[in-house]
Amino acid sequence: MRTLVLLDAPSNLGLRPPAPGAVPGVYKLAGALREQGLLARLGAREGGVVVPPRYDRGDWREGDGVFHAEALAAYTVTLADRIERHLRAGEFPVVLGGDCSIQLGAALAMRRLGRYGLAAIDGSADFRHPGNAAVNGPVGAAGGEELALSTGRGQADLSDLEGLSPYLRDEDVRLFGLRDGDQDLPELHAAGISVATVGEIRRRGAGPVARAALDGLHPPDTAGFWVHLDADVLDPSVMPAVDSPDPGGLVPDELAELLAVLVRSPRCAGINVTIYDPDLDPEGRAGALLADLVAGAFA
Repeated sequence: MRTLVLLDAPSNLGLRPPAPGAVPGVYKLAGALREQGLLARLGAREGGVVVPPRYDRGDWREGDGVFHAEALAAYTVTLADRIERHLRAGEFPVVLGGDCSIQLGAALAMRRLGRYGLAAIDGSADFRHPGNAAVNGPVGAAGGEELALSTGRGQADLSDLEGLSPYLRDEDVRLFGLRDGDQDLPELHAAGISVATVGEIRRRGAGPVARAALDGLHPPDTAGFWVHLDADVLDPSVMPAVDSPDPGGLVPDELAELLAVLVRSPRCAGINVTIYDPDLDPEGRAGALLADLVAGAFA
């Protein structure tokens, strides 16, 4: 049985400020889930913290590219170093974010080791890049762009670290939980990126959808895959504590079934958890649910 390692990556560098002069509260995600006893419930080894740079956009303006790019690049390399070390030791990292830009650290770590895939459970594709700016708006927040950057789209100081672009091949990406009618669906399909929307998951069942998606994420095609979990995949009726609480999301039982199939695969290399903001959850109910879902996936 693989050793689980609980590692904190409390970076909020990839999100816009929730209000003038404020910083995104997702950096508190790791602490909040640990307060739910996640370390003991997972039976995980303590992995410590990868401390992020300070949140400071300085004089950044729209049109300047991705804000915090230099800090994000440095943090991605540092996080990748830690994740790579655990992967080489045969351990299973459970990485607590943070915003979605932390997924770049996992993608870079796996790219150093070979060809890996991604199973992203997310309410949006996080696929904004300069090529679709006319539809999605200009780039800026890496937390909404990390899939594009991981697949080689976007500015090279983030998408081509160590000359390893792309960190993920389009055909090795599986997306789950996009809202039906998402504006990125045509581009994703054209790129050959597999997508299972909420409607499809509901029609076919979460378990069958997840099992079918595992095809091609095993040798000889890939050496394995990483799971990226964004809390906004859940419907805001149960998970309001996210920066973009869009209606029409998954219900907890659907997410639980998806997660269980994916993380219990012997080819799953690790998981990161992102976007839950304790500042938006004063009673802690959404955080307790998220901790239950993560712990339950490994039960």
